[in-house]
Amino acid sequence: MHASARSPDWLRRSSSVTSGRGGAVAAGWVSRSWGPAAAMNFSEAFKLSSLLCKFSPDGKYLASCVQYRLVVRDANTLQICQLYTCLDQIQHIEWSADSLFILCALYKRGLVQVWSLEQPEWHCKIDEGSAGLVASCWSPDGRHILNTTEFHLRITVWSLCTKSVSYIKYPKACQQGITFTRDGRYLALAERRDCKDYVSILVCSDWQLLRHFDTDTQDLAGIEWAPNGCVLAAWDSCLEYKILLYSLDGRLLSAFCAYEWSLGIKSVAWSPSSQFLAVGSYDGKVRILNHVTWKMITEFGHPATINNPKIVVYKEAEKSPPLVLGRLAFPPPRAAAGPLSSTESEWRQRSHWDGHQALQWYLARRSSRNTASQGRARGQALCAAASFPPSPVFHEVASVPVSLQTLKPAADRANPRIGIGALAFSPDNCFLATRSDSVPTAVWIWDIQKLRLLAVLEQLSAVRCFQWDPRQARLAICTGGGKVYLWSPAGCVSVQVPGEGDFQVLSVCWHLSGDSLALLSKDHFCLCFLETEQGVGTAFGQRGDHT
Repeated sequence: MHASARSPDWLRRSSSVTSGRGGAVAAGWVSRSWGPAAAMNFSEAFKLSSLLCKFSPDGKYLASCVQYRLVVRDANTLQICQLYTCLDQIQHIEWSADSLFILCALYKRGLVQVWSLEQPEWHCKIDEGSAGLVASCWSPDGRHILNTTEFHLRITVWSLCTKSVSYIKYPKACQQGITFTRDGRYLALAERRDCKDYVSILVCSDWQLLRHFDTDTQDLAGIEWAPNGCVLAAWDSCLEYKILLYSLDGRLLSAFCAYEWSLGIKSVAWSPSSQFLAVGSYDGKVRILNHVTWKMITEFGHPATINNPKIVVYKEAEKSPPLVLGRLAFPPPRAAAGPLSSTESEWRQRSHWDGHQALQWYLARRSSRNTASQGRARGQALCAAASFPPSPVFHEVASVPVSLQTLKPAADRANPRIGIGALAFSPDNCFLATRSDSVPTAVWIWDIQKLRLLAVLEQLSAVRCFQWDPRQARLAICTGGGKVYLWSPAGCVSVQVPGEGDFQVLSVCWHLSGDSLALLSKDHFCLCFLETEQGVGTAFGQRGDHT
């Protein structure tokens, strides 16, 4: 399979960025040849199917699917490294942990095809036959594939090295029924047999059973290991609020129930340090459990009205006057979001800062940092000019009290849009991002160190997904529109995705390094490059002191 080269004009587009309070002036990217300009770097749009686009674990490659074709690109240059053709439309892709193999699942045909990057002529085809296929994943060693058959009759473990086959019976069909420890040593599997829930813990090296125990649940909904691999969380279905904590040897460490006779748990997330377990429920609250006593240390509510003046509410709003270079919508230089200072109060009264002041501050910050971004083969391909959208969108800091847009759930329909639908900890353990399905346009940012609400981001459209930068406390948000939103303790910015047509961002995917972001739409994807120069990085997301 030969590689197809691309001309260096793939990085051909630019976009204006406007910011909210907190000094997020990093949006004003400086072209190496054209001086200061409020721009960011985007790649051209590439075709995509079914939102199947993933970076390799080592960050070197980017895999994407177009119908039955698998395209593997260099993550830095976006040159095509390999092009593979599958037997039918691809419905799922997954990299092996060592980034040497990639599997493509063709659920309609009950097939899995495996491709090698080191040996393009080598490939593997796994056919589950009449048993069918509903799920496929890698084992942590990257040499075994676990296929779940239709109706969850069994899980088949295929070895790429010895071509041996093992079977695991009675897997349960639930939200998250299989989970590996982070070190790859153990597998926990949710099972259902004789109308009762069980959990089996297997050793991944030989797939032998280590522990098998029943769970005190009516209908086990999911299981997840703590990042340190010492504790397994198991939670019941939404009909009963119950979460159970088990040790590696199957001992019940604790059981937590916040209330009864109402819809229960909707989402669960471990903190990266394994010190906290966040449990989101249908009553619109997030409860934080500690790892010492497994008791609740606090609960976070999501009220429709924000009254506390210490909470920063970023509100997306349309602004009709077009931007000009001499009057950019930059906020005052502040490295963290917090209560209003005198400078910020003055900024609230003035719609914009003077462009000269903002650029002088930005250039002073940038000149003290390194001016070259190493390791990227896109030097002369930087954007040649900045372009401003005719109606820029930015985040205003709203004055409290602020009333958020709420959604009244339909009482006569299943799966009501209430409760905490998504939650995720930042990689540094300092923040928790949540979304309440009854307030679909808002993202809530909680300070875990001080156990309080820090900021609320209200968008014009419902939030589809959000994801933390894997390297720092920087959150990317998309709403299904033509913009991507970035929050950090430094402030909040919105980025218009440039190009012809309407690029609706449905999902986002961070690169391992955190300096680029894949934006996925229904039929295309593009990369947004956040330059790694620390002058830019500081304004965009380095964490400072906040209150």
